[in-house]
Amino acid sequence: MPTYDEARFNPPAPVALVVFHNPRNDWRVSDVPMLLDSGADVTLIPRTVVDQLDARLLPDVSYEVSGFDGSMSLASAVRLEMIFLNKTFRGNYLVVD
Repeated sequence: MPTYDEARFNPPAPVALVVFHNPRNDWRVSDVPMLLDSGADVTLIPRTVVDQLDARLLPDVSYEVSGFDGSMSLASAVRLEMIFLNKTFRGNYLVVD
């Protein structure tokens, strides 16, 4: 069950520990802290996790994203599986540094 993280967020925000799985090589990274944002349009995954999974970025695919401050940037995408509360979510996730 998600808990509120008081150390990284002010005010405290809900964070869940998830598992990312690369079905291409069957590698997994566990206990990845992810901010729960029910209003988000996409899921962002840290580049360090992508590197640990030896996952390949989708060629010729990028998305324009807007930050909280209104700044715009491009994000690459990767196809992975996220396991959260014993459910597997397959799809494209945007990569952030």
